[in-house]
Amino acid sequence: MLIMVTGVSGSGKSEYAEQISCQLAKDNKKYYVATMYPYGEDGRSRVKKHKLQRDGKGFETIEQYQNIGGALKGCKRDTKPVVLVECMSNLLANECFEENGHPDNIFAECMQLYSECSHLVIVTNEVFSDGCEYDDSTTDYIRRLGELNVKLAKAADTVVEVVYTIPVVLKGDISYVGN
Repeated sequence: MLIMVTGVSGSGKSEYAEQISCQLAKDNKKYYVATMYPYGEDGRSRVKKHKLQRDGKGFETIEQYQNIGGALKGCKRDTKPVVLVECMSNLLANECFEENGHPDNIFAECMQLYSECSHLVIVTNEVFSDGCEYDDSTTDYIRRLGELNVKLAKAADTVVEVVYTIPVVLKGDISYVGN
């Protein structure tokens, strides 16, 4: 199952995605694919918060800042694992602004990763709601993220927007998630 979880910053989408991943995996292997370069104090603080949030949940962390399709390369596994990717906005920024980036390959690489796991849970950010004007490179990034989110949502079995920690199902079903 491919599940996309979206929402604004601080909405609770990451914690919700972890809950889904744990429930789907049961006792099977779970990977947390971290895409955020921990730049600066704010970046290090966010990474630390996310590590503490998933502590004790049985995730094996893979830091994969680009080329998401190769995230499971070298991982030993007997069965197809559950994979949580956190998050598309960071991955896209890395592919757009870092050396050797390939932003146009992200969707295909997500589908490659999905073919290697039993369930793929992708966290992304909601865009276009702030009403601000940006420079050309930021506007291009936002447009790309919007297009990527549309492609992922179309491919996904389930799409959930987390609003103030409340999951709102936009597509599919979340009956597999216990409350």
